[in-house]
Amino acid sequence: MRFAITSNAGQVLATGSLFIEPDPGGQWRLCFRTDLGNIIAGGTVGEDGDLAAPGRILLEKLVSRWGVGSVTLHSGTYRG
Repeated sequence: MRFAITSNAGQVLATGSLFIEPDPGGQWRLCFRTDLGNIIAGGTVGEDGDLAAPGRILLEKLVSRWGVGSVTLHSGTYRG
């Protein structure tokens, strides 16, 4: 599924996709890959498969990456 990351001012900061991949330690990690190929790694997925905690970590990293007050992920058909 495709997503657009927007700032609290409504500016589209990036488009890309969410995915889960194993890290070097074998833990599954929630990540976002931008259309430019940059990967932002979120938190590790717990044994119960809940994505709430790794999603919060990913959002914190997205906010830090672009230096904005907050970000929103919008799902849909976005073209990069």
